[in-house]
Amino acid sequence: MVINMSDIQLFQILKQKLGDTEAEALVSFVDGKIKDSNEINLKGLATKEDIARLETKIAETKVDTVKWVFGFFVVMMLSIVGLYFRK
Repeated sequence: MVINMSDIQLFQILKQKLGDTEAEALVSFVDGKIKDSNEINLKGLATKEDIARLETKIAETKVDTVKWVFGFFVVMMLSIVGLYFRK
């Protein structure tokens, strides 16, 4: 069961039990804690720009890897051909 309550509704309920200043202080404290918690959680999320940069970096890494594999393949083939003609 989810109860949606605004700050004003919470203040009105607490005002009856605690009084004006205490209810206001409690509501502002809870609101501040929720905002701090949300800001901390949002810092860990990736944005579209972060994902785009990551995809670009992955693509560059793939290209570099293919270049190195091809380079090693050519060197190995030249080594094998060189050993073949050495005899």
